[in-house]
Amino acid sequence: ALNLERDSVGAVVLGDFLKLQEGQKAYCTGRILEVPVGPELLGRVVDALGNPIDGKGPIDAKMTDKVEKIAPGVIDRQSVDQPVMTGYKAVDTMIPIGRGQRELIIGDRQTGKTAMAIDAIIAQKSSGIKCVYVAIGQKRSTIANVVRKLEQTGALEYTTVVVASASEPAALQYIAPYSGCTMGEYFRDRGEDALIVFDDLSKQAVAYRQISLLLR
Repeated sequence: ALNLERDSVGAVVLGDFLKLQEGQKAYCTGRILEVPVGPELLGRVVDALGNPIDGKGPIDAKMTDKVEKIAPGVIDRQSVDQPVMTGYKAVDTMIPIGRGQRELIIGDRQTGKTAMAIDAIIAQKSSGIKCVYVAIGQKRSTIANVVRKLEQTGALEYTTVVVASASEPAALQYIAPYSGCTMGEYFRDRGEDALIVFDDLSKQAVAYRQISLLLR
């Protein structure tokens, strides 16, 4: 995130900022932020930059991809002709979700929004769909419970969990959905299907507002 002025540039630090000092030089790399992508991330829990945080060792990802790029136009997109089975009969029969569509789960607090999204991931066990769960602004204990449930149901093996918890900087909470989407697009670009869950984007909106105010 940058804010270009006539005589200054405002930038957001995504890594360790404690070692930064006034007067240090900054250099432009000419590159957009990239995160690791590929099947190596399945079954792993990573932060918003793709670094492993599950204690299972490093991730030997063969590729990286940009977190911001132009989306395919409407003409280039294949028409929606296959459903995504969520495991909820009311949804799958009355308001089915197609592969390539977006769906908003809206409701008050503690009404089961996260549980419904997790159940949809678990329901993909035999569908071949790869899943990405992006946790934004949630408590670490809540995220740990989600990961534990995915492990117990065998769903973690085809899922990547991207974490930007409430205790992490607003910049990482802002970038997490982009990172998760990039990881899912890797499978799309290879003719596979991916289900991405953002939980939730209202927290990302709050983080974006904080960053915007800091850069002004």
